[in-house]
Amino acid sequence: MSDPTNPFEMMMRQAQEMAKAMNPAMEAFSPRGFEALWPTMPKEFMEMSFGRGMSKEGLDAKTRLLITLAGLTMLGAQNDTQIRLTVRHALEAGATRDEIAETIAHMAMFAGIPSMTRSMETAREVLDDTGEKGSET
Repeated sequence: MSDPTNPFEMMMRQAQEMAKAMNPAMEAFSPRGFEALWPTMPKEFMEMSFGRGMSKEGLDAKTRLLITLAGLTMLGAQNDTQIRLTVRHALEAGATRDEIAETIAHMAMFAGIPSMTRSMETAREVLDDTGEKGSET
């Protein structure tokens, strides 16, 4: 074998060429586009579905979403999409940028610095995109 090409790169290139031959629009496909298909639920719907709809004394939607964000941070780098969606929903439920950042930073003790850093970078993408909506209230 005189070809020094990385086998993984060769396999990816072949897959891209096959996708382009089958459907030229697939050449520029990005799975991140799927995130735009999932709308942000209104806070009232989240409260009804996940929070105080069942138990008036239970956790509110914001707290539940911050707990979810902590759990997703623990899972590490395999769930960027879920982190982005959870941050978006947490903002809608009333969480502040500081609360989101503190939730993720707190997980450094349990998940490790790499997981915390990756989650923080992923959350920052959403926070940067939201502008004023995600600022302190």
